[in-house]
Amino acid sequence: MKQGLQPESSAPEISAAVDRRDFLRLLAGSSLLLTTTQNARAAPFKTSAHIVIAGSGLGGLALANRLRRELDGAKITILDRRPQHFYQPGYTLIGTGVWTKDKVIDPVAPLVPSGVEWLQEMVAEFDPVANSVTTDGGRKIRYDFLVVATGLHLNYAGIEGMDTAAIGREGLASVYNGPDGAEASWQAMAAFRDKGGEAIMTLPATPMKCAGAPLKTTFMLRDRLLKAGTLGKSKISFQSAQKNVFGVPRINEEVLTRWQALGIGVEFEHKLVGIDIGAHRARFVTPAGENIERPYDFIHVVPPMRAPDAVKKSELAWQDGPMAAGGWLEVDKETLQHKRFPNVFGVGDINGTPRGKTAATVKKSAPIVTANLVEVIAGRAPQQKFDGYTSCPLIVREGSALLIEFDYEGKLTPSLPMIEPLQESWFAWLMKVKLLKPAYFAVLKGHV
Repeated sequence: MKQGLQPESSAPEISAAVDRRDFLRLLAGSSLLLTTTQNARAAPFKTSAHIVIAGSGLGGLALANRLRRELDGAKITILDRRPQHFYQPGYTLIGTGVWTKDKVIDPVAPLVPSGVEWLQEMVAEFDPVANSVTTDGGRKIRYDFLVVATGLHLNYAGIEGMDTAAIGREGLASVYNGPDGAEASWQAMAAFRDKGGEAIMTLPATPMKCAGAPLKTTFMLRDRLLKAGTLGKSKISFQSAQKNVFGVPRINEEVLTRWQALGIGVEFEHKLVGIDIGAHRARFVTPAGENIERPYDFIHVVPPMRAPDAVKKSELAWQDGPMAAGGWLEVDKETLQHKRFPNVFGVGDINGTPRGKTAATVKKSAPIVTANLVEVIAGRAPQQKFDGYTSCPLIVREGSALLIEFDYEGKLTPSLPMIEPLQESWFAWLMKVKLLKPAYFAVLKGHV
């Protein structure tokens, strides 16, 4: 019987095949996600400094909550107009029918710590030479120290013919485009699943947040087709604009091996540059300049990504090197202090670092940025160093996932001894759908 467009069941119940001791070990191990990253807290540092935080996402709020405790007398201002906070790690769960969108939406106001000023305007211009920002409301605000936590820009306009308003119709999906876009993507996926056909999955050439999301969506699409009985009359191809599908070699090899066994085709260095939504045709270019058109019944569009204009057009952006084209924030990859403006730090997706645009990156780096900023406020050099830690619960089917963790060097850094990073498990799935959101909010509130 065909299934409707309502989200499907979440994690399955614990079966008799699951060893109870292993389950208890998982719950004990999950406490590692909530482990405090600092030992005994020193007395707050007294200062009258004004700190401006641009952005109220996970990074911005985590810094605000931590700085509120670590500093005595500081003025802290958050600049961000958005009244709602989105739990972005949940977008793939919405877009593949596991969650409903209400699970990822929370009001910002209760998340802003007492004593922190929240100005509901966006930064339109950064002037680090004058130590000031200008908001889109026309206010010019001076600061002593600045934390850039703006997140990134989804550059859908970089794909000719792309219209985000059409997501959910004509076989068009893109889980990145907010809770509504993720929900609409599930509608498109569910309609395709019931009929089958030609599916195209994409990956851009730019740095991107949650680089595992396109892979999870691909795995889950195949799983949905299998369960609906339409896999036999379907074809899935993954078009990567890069020379791989994931930047960590061991994970890339693992995914490609699995996809080969599952019948998912892959083509490399095929960059999505145009789409005719009504005609169901996508256009790709190769490094040789060859234009290739592909028909589809379902397509998952992952847009190219870059820094928001306010950062990209400012002196804060990388001026040369591989990060300059995207306008990413020029920070030292270890201290996350700006390389030319020492009173500026970055946290989260905006940072122009080799890796690290995930919530797990913020968990590991927010305490480091806080400690280093306090050191600089006190007139000392930053001491703590970030290793580029990133984590991705890589869903391979409903009820099973890989928990992969790695650093700047691409070295696997597993933290839970009961989960092998390249072995799929229900435990890793459970972490994704049940345990990570509470851990995320503990980070946001500065508890870990």
